[in-house]
Amino acid sequence: MQPIVHPTRRDFLKMGSACAAHLALMASPFPLAARERWSRQARGRLVAEEPFGRLEEIGEGLWALVSTPLGGDYTTVANGGILAGRQGVLAVEAFQTPQGARWMAERARELTGRWPTHLLVTHYHSDHSRGVEGYLQEEAAGRGGPVLHATETTLALTTANLPADAPASLRRRWADVVLLPRDQPSTIDLGGRIVTVGPGRGHTPSDVTVELPGEDVIWSGDLVWNGMFPNYVDAVPSQLARAVEALRAGSWKTLVPGHGPLADPADLDRYAAVIQGVEETARQARRSGWTAEEAAGRHRIPETLGEWTLFNPSYIQRAVEAWLREWEGGGLPLSPR
Repeated sequence: MQPIVHPTRRDFLKMGSACAAHLALMASPFPLAARERWSRQARGRLVAEEPFGRLEEIGEGLWALVSTPLGGDYTTVANGGILAGRQGVLAVEAFQTPQGARWMAERARELTGRWPTHLLVTHYHSDHSRGVEGYLQEEAAGRGGPVLHATETTLALTTANLPADAPASLRRRWADVVLLPRDQPSTIDLGGRIVTVGPGRGHTPSDVTVELPGEDVIWSGDLVWNGMFPNYVDAVPSQLARAVEALRAGSWKTLVPGHGPLADPADLDRYAAVIQGVEETARQARRSGWTAEEAAGRHRIPETLGEWTLFNPSYIQRAVEAWLREWEGGGLPLSPR
């Protein structure tokens, strides 16, 4: 196995955008107590651990990566997963760096005997999409890489932001992407395990979930954050709220959020209450003529909802701004790159 080269804060800031860039600004100062609290929240059986995350077994042939970037290691940043069937292995998310993606692929081979045959990216933000190159190691060795799955919107937004010096193999892989329908469910057959990909939107213009009907497990992408206040940089808040309510209505026991520890239905209820609270503050701001900054300063998350980490102090203001933009009909521009 090749050694992992952990990206520095400077490296991360060069690559980061959307969810991840503001995380980088705040991760290093997090106190030890917060980092330890995070690391103690494993729900599944621990099978691998690095400074950037831990891999938990959550079912037969199912593993969830819970990224732990609070200590300043941004190799993965987002959560992800490995789903194995008799004939294929699906990796969920490409992460922030190729090093993180390669680590995940190597764990898949150790655990299943296969390099991932399929790769799914839930949305275009760099902490979920930037590391695709790390999965192409087998292709470089002449053994083929995974089939990439993403929506057309995710494809367009990701490729528009590829660096000018992106390798040809990476551009080819995105050019050969299998497009997921944006408005209806689709499936990926791994042999004895059918994965349902659910379309959604709200965190970005195009988000998807990864679901296993009858197995009580779901990967939500960044439609759900657990224990961390979400980033509304590209959000349409009403769509996000509807997507969360749809997830609450589903039948599942374990949810892998886009960021934060593994969640159960009670965690999702708390998350729904957190984002509903922001809507209420935004409505009060609109009635009272507060600025988004003033509203954010007045907003409080009830202690009954537990602790919610802010990657950046601006996240609540950004959420209020997103609601005000939606109500004013002024459009929701994508974050600058």
